[in-house]
Amino acid sequence: MRVVVAMSGGVDSSVAAALLCQQGHDVIGLSMQLYDQSGTQPFGSCCTLDDLHDARRVATALGFPHYILNLEQRFEDTVVSNFVREYSAGRTPLPCAHCNSDLKFSTLLDRARGFGADIVATGHYARIDRADDGTWLLKRSADPEKDQSYFLFSLTQAQLAGAMFPVGALSKPEVRAEARRLGLVVADKPDSQEICFVPDGDYAEFVERHAPAAQRAGAIVDQRGQTLRSHDGIHRFTVGQRKGLGLATGTPLYVLKIDAESGDVTVGPRDRLERASFTASGVNWISTQAPASWLTAAAQIRHRHRPAIGRVRAIDEARAEFEFVDPQPAVTPGQAAVFYDGDVVVGGGWID
Repeated sequence: MRVVVAMSGGVDSSVAAALLCQQGHDVIGLSMQLYDQSGTQPFGSCCTLDDLHDARRVATALGFPHYILNLEQRFEDTVVSNFVREYSAGRTPLPCAHCNSDLKFSTLLDRARGFGADIVATGHYARIDRADDGTWLLKRSADPEKDQSYFLFSLTQAQLAGAMFPVGALSKPEVRAEARRLGLVVADKPDSQEICFVPDGDYAEFVERHAPAAQRAGAIVDQRGQTLRSHDGIHRFTVGQRKGLGLATGTPLYVLKIDAESGDVTVGPRDRLERASFTASGVNWISTQAPASWLTAAAQIRHRHRPAIGRVRAIDEARAEFEFVDPQPAVTPGQAAVFYDGDVVVGGGWID
């Protein structure tokens, strides 16, 4: 079978390609060029020119063709612009999820067909299964510490049908061991720990540079609305934030709410961060029809959040309501909420 492998230049996608070669598949490597590679614009520690070179070196070593797709403009339009727009509106975006659904799978599946392939494989730590009724299921990876199903909740049934995650059944140490066994140059390459297009993790500076007119200054206020100090822009804050508030108080304060219209950032004690319920928009029901009645599920509201038990129901086709059994802190607008039934992703959306 001919398979297109999305190659980032890291160890995970490289081993994914190697495993498919060992299984006898006809592999083609595709890498996405997402930035101006002239050196005039700074960018983060992944998806760089060096990464593209690493992907090509791996493809050469394994003996399959490798191509680079220039997706700079589409990346800017679908991922970067959303990132800037969300921070400017007082929300906290999750660009990796947008990149997976709006760019990676939608684009690469179309390009794969141009190469005579119907399958796109990536190095994501997730698994795909099929239910007895033929429904494609997105499941957590075998390595709970590296699981990336949270970032893939918006994949459709058609995209799951054309996707493969070859390393989803492996742990990260097993992936690195396989890379060393094969002598791949990326075997000990560090994982990226930042958003790829934000150098040094300075989100505020990135937003200011890309949308100077969108900055909304205002005041940090307490729960009674009394001003504690002014601030330079709501894009510098996120719900649940404690550090960097510039407040000298005897009790730690956290960001409870961001009002994009007034520019007010409300702070308070940690116990006021807890919420018993939330709504989400842009919901994708990946493995079930939108549930009209309450469905028991666990909600993961951040990448490193331990899923919390509760119940979910659809408000309409694109919105959902979730109620926790135990209230959870820092339910952050703009972040993804992903609903699980055990290891299976039921659906997910964007927290209102």
